[in-house]
Amino acid sequence: MTLRSFRPRALAAVSLTAVAALTLAACGSSDDSGSDSASGSDATRTVKTAMGDVKVKKVPQRVVVLDTAELDSALTLGVKPVGATHADVTSGFLNYLPKDQVAGIEDVGQMMTPNLEAIAGLKPDLILTSKIRHGDKYAELSKIAPTVMTENTGYPWKENFQVHAEALGKEAEAKMVADGYADHVADVTKALGGKEKVAATEVNMVRFVEGADIRIYGRKNYIATILADVGLGRPAITDKAKDGFSYDVSPEKIDLADAD
Repeated sequence: MTLRSFRPRALAAVSLTAVAALTLAACGSSDDSGSDSASGSDATRTVKTAMGDVKVKKVPQRVVVLDTAELDSALTLGVKPVGATHADVTSGFLNYLPKDQVAGIEDVGQMMTPNLEAIAGLKPDLILTSKIRHGDKYAELSKIAPTVMTENTGYPWKENFQVHAEALGKEAEAKMVADGYADHVADVTKALGGKEKVAATEVNMVRFVEGADIRIYGRKNYIATILADVGLGRPAITDKAKDGFSYDVSPEKIDLADAD
């Protein structure tokens, strides 16, 4: 079967899986920043991060997030940050986020160039980001508030989500989200015909950008983890991906991206 006839149903199912954690955000989300009880709010916990052990408040009240993954995690766990950066492709927050959940969050600049003065002005008691994004700003950020950085973004999203949950004091909520995701994955696998049929179905994920080569995603990125969880097969071309992330081909070689 040609790439053009790639099944919309499969794409839709995988897309649903990708946003499963986000759709579960309503399970415990709050409309008010820092609405937790003050009881025990002065206590601290130690979180292991990419920059070493960091002491954070047991119940953070004013959280600033500096990337979309951290914003996703916070909202999913029922925490509305007081501030967040926006992605470099747009001003404002990405459209997949429910408007009512991002309303009132202060925009503190573009993701790669956050406004440190604006962040400090929000008087946060916790900053969430990653070393790959803002490792060079760690000293400045940590002077503003305890800063929890994961090593990377994308591929290790499950591990990062757990780090975010620990920093936010939301481990129980994180377990509920993880269990819900696992249940949803099982439902998608079943809807696609069961494990054997799904494993025999090879799926490629490609990205088209005008004026650039076509990007074929490998096995070590965010979407690849979801395809693997569902149990879908991947064509051999994905093994050519640099560092497992992606492999670019010219438009004339689009047939190399063919799959079931």
